[in-house]
Amino acid sequence: MNEITEKPRDKAILVGLMSPRLEKKESTDEESMRELEALVETAGGVSAGVVLQSLAAPNPRTFIGEGKVAEIQELVKAQEATMVIFDNDLSPSQMRVLTDEFGVQVLDRSGLILDIFAQRAKTREGRLQVELAQYQYLLPRLTGMWTHLERQAGTSGKGPIGSKGPGETQLETDRRHIHRKIDKLKEDLEDVRRVRGTQRDRRQKNEVPVVAIVGYTNAGKSTLLNALTGADIPANNRLFDTLDTTTRTLTVSDTLDVVISDTVGFIRKLPHQLVEAFKATLEELEYADLLLHVIDVSNPEWLEQAQIVDDLIAELGAEQIPCLRVYNKSDLYFGDIRPRGENCVNISAKTGEGLPELLAQIDRILDKGTRRVTLHLPYDKGGLLDMLYREAKVEQVEYAETIDVVAVVEPKILGQVKDYAEGVHAPEEDGEE
Repeated sequence: MNEITEKPRDKAILVGLMSPRLEKKESTDEESMRELEALVETAGGVSAGVVLQSLAAPNPRTFIGEGKVAEIQELVKAQEATMVIFDNDLSPSQMRVLTDEFGVQVLDRSGLILDIFAQRAKTREGRLQVELAQYQYLLPRLTGMWTHLERQAGTSGKGPIGSKGPGETQLETDRRHIHRKIDKLKEDLEDVRRVRGTQRDRRQKNEVPVVAIVGYTNAGKSTLLNALTGADIPANNRLFDTLDTTTRTLTVSDTLDVVISDTVGFIRKLPHQLVEAFKATLEELEYADLLLHVIDVSNPEWLEQAQIVDDLIAELGAEQIPCLRVYNKSDLYFGDIRPRGENCVNISAKTGEGLPELLAQIDRILDKGTRRVTLHLPYDKGGLLDMLYREAKVEQVEYAETIDVVAVVEPKILGQVKDYAEGVHAPEEDGEE
């Protein structure tokens, strides 16, 4: 019988601080701790205990109270924990002090998210972005950090959580080296963006509308993409499962094809340097013709999660793009009245409920007055066929007494070929057909 249980990478004690002196997004609550637990599982670790403290103000030296430090020391020993992970962000000096106190590695929320991103990134661009974010995170934490980085386990993902760093193990690595590395990574990212920009220009020339799926992490975006396109993207119940943008072609209706892409999930308290580094992944949003904002209505926190996504969309400069709110997991929704409104649709990506209505809504928003026509072009007008291949979607061509073409065309193109179209005598104006 095959051994299917894998030893967890780490047993972690999870710690959070709730304080009126911290900004709301920096402070911790029970929901945030549950999310941290899910993040640890995603990273391949297990929670061996949860400690949530409420303090009037963070302790400058240890962040949490001295009494709690002693309590966690005992918990680490009793549970044989291999690390302590904070839901809040720690200063480099707090991290060093706590590492000495606990005798195990200490990681904060940003470090944990970076580790997950390092495991999940598959494309060259994704890996570059993660590495850039890791170095930016590492820079202020240099002193005293290298000892745990010497425990590197390469890229196998089998080392301790947080140790999947950029790969530097030499103690003499200094700030100058890291600054050089950051500059080089930024250059490489610019190259990748240029290539993607060229591909995007080509796509815009073909006038294929772009639809981007956005949403809070674990809202069901990949499941929706699979359901719509039949694509085989892993749709696991893990946070941050999709890191690199996945793009597919989707036939919405008989006159509309779109390019649809799935993006990395948004999350509260997303580390600032990650927002910056991942703008390259999310810059696809700026060029989208439509955003599908997927919201998990089965989650009690869905209103807050939707607001976090809206705020990030605004920060990325994409708030002017038409947005369709897709309330997913409706089969698990327990409220009395489902969310409703002009640009919203209730679906279940898992069961398929509501998908036809979703396609109809996409078609409505992106409709450019396109229609399918049959044309009979004289042979001396062969140049029009070239134009149709460039500017329209040619579906069928037969050479008989005339060149018989079935094509999906926009009104401006139809105006140029109307004389040869079946059932079209003039552009649709002044009440004429």
